[in-house]
Amino acid sequence: PPLAGVIRSVALFITLLGTWFIVQTYFDQSWKDISLRSWLGEAPVCKQLPRHKCGNRKSCPENYFAFRIISGAANVVGPSICFNDMVIMSNVKNNIGRGLNIALVNGESDINKLDTFLQEIQRGTIVLTASYDDAATKMNDKVRAHFVELGSSHVSKLGFRDNWVFLGAKGLKNKSPFEEHIKNDMKTNKYDGWPELLEMEGCAPRKMD
Repeated sequence: PPLAGVIRSVALFITLLGTWFIVQTYFDQSWKDISLRSWLGEAPVCKQLPRHKCGNRKSCPENYFAFRIISGAANVVGPSICFNDMVIMSNVKNNIGRGLNIALVNGESDINKLDTFLQEIQRGTIVLTASYDDAATKMNDKVRAHFVELGSSHVSKLGFRDNWVFLGAKGLKNKSPFEEHIKNDMKTNKYDGWPELLEMEGCAPRKMD
């Protein structure tokens, strides 16, 4: 009968109206906004994290240099030195070697040449150092004394295959706060015969004294 058809149509309309009301009531407005942007073809807004110099976790004040020093890993992966967002030494640059890797800012080796090299560093020069494989055998007492003058607290204890990263300066009056050292110990070594690599980052003042 025609009346039954009308009733079914009205019931269907009421059902659709009730469904629409539930959606409007229970779905969060933010979800609707996101869906609307998607329907309109708008890309979601992504916040890009700021990049700091040398890939460090924090930025440095205006009168400081950002640096990152990574020691070698065993005798397989070489060290890297970044200073003020410039990679000075790395495997990619192919300018590293086993033993001591030293970079001077402002401004190999047998031990005698290393002694002369360190002795001739000008006052105020920042020195960045990373070990690779074994650095201790590249040193004698004179070489170690030069690093002590540069502000090192650990160089005198550096032993066979120890890992060491250091930033100091010629003419430094106090000990440098930028130094890390890990002993070669068969009980704690990460690699077979070598300790874990060291990674140090920070902000060095433009004038270290």
